[in-house]
Amino acid sequence: MKQKFYRLYIDESGDHYYTDSDDPELRYLCLLGCFFDLEYYEKNFRPKFEDFKIRHFSRDVDDRVIILHRKELINKQGHFSSLALPESEKKFNQELLEIMEESEFGIIAVVIDKKSHKERWGNVAAHPYNYSLLALVQRYVGYLNFNNAKGDVLAESRGGKEDMQLKASFTHLYEAGTPYVTDSVFQQCLSSKEIKLKKKEHNIAGLQVADLLAHPCKQDVLLCNKKIDKYYGHFGKKLLEIAQKKYNRRMMFNKIDGYGRVFIK
Repeated sequence: MKQKFYRLYIDESGDHYYTDSDDPELRYLCLLGCFFDLEYYEKNFRPKFEDFKIRHFSRDVDDRVIILHRKELINKQGHFSSLALPESEKKFNQELLEIMEESEFGIIAVVIDKKSHKERWGNVAAHPYNYSLLALVQRYVGYLNFNNAKGDVLAESRGGKEDMQLKASFTHLYEAGTPYVTDSVFQQCLSSKEIKLKKKEHNIAGLQVADLLAHPCKQDVLLCNKKIDKYYGHFGKKLLEIAQKKYNRRMMFNKIDGYGRVFIK
């Protein structure tokens, strides 16, 4: 039987700067990872996703690089100005939900409380993004190991110094492992010690899915840990209802918390 090969696509909601703010948008950083069987992604998901975007947003053969970005969709900017028409927005939302529902992928959402983490660890507190990445990739490797599969990781590029730090952090994780997963398991499951980095304009479908789901899943993690009292946003809540079915989980006990939904203090 052919060994499956997966790719984990990572985007974030929030920033990586430590803060004393209690505003949930500033206090919490979410790293959202979507992992696809790469053969399914290439042959089925990506073509379907690109066709969906073109049908809704571009009739011009020379203007068909449509990149879904949550903030621009909400504000109905650029290509997405047509969503200002209620009927157009309704059709787009309905079909996007159908694609998300029908598509085969897994989700891991890691949220770090930057304020609490800094108070706990002081000057030795780890970089919030890199620390969350460790937690995310560790669980992805757990999934690969359980399913006797291999995979790699692709994240959105954030620029010079930050990309260099991210690459170094990922390579160290590959070479040293964690207290919970040995280096040999990382090296057995991951195809490379290097993380792939792509900019938003490269039109990576998996990154766009992660972008759309990062904020809803961030709120889900915060709700489950009683850090907010309700979900904010109507359409995001519909996306979340679908995402909750795709969370990584400990299969024997159908356990999501700690596997697909992770909160770091």
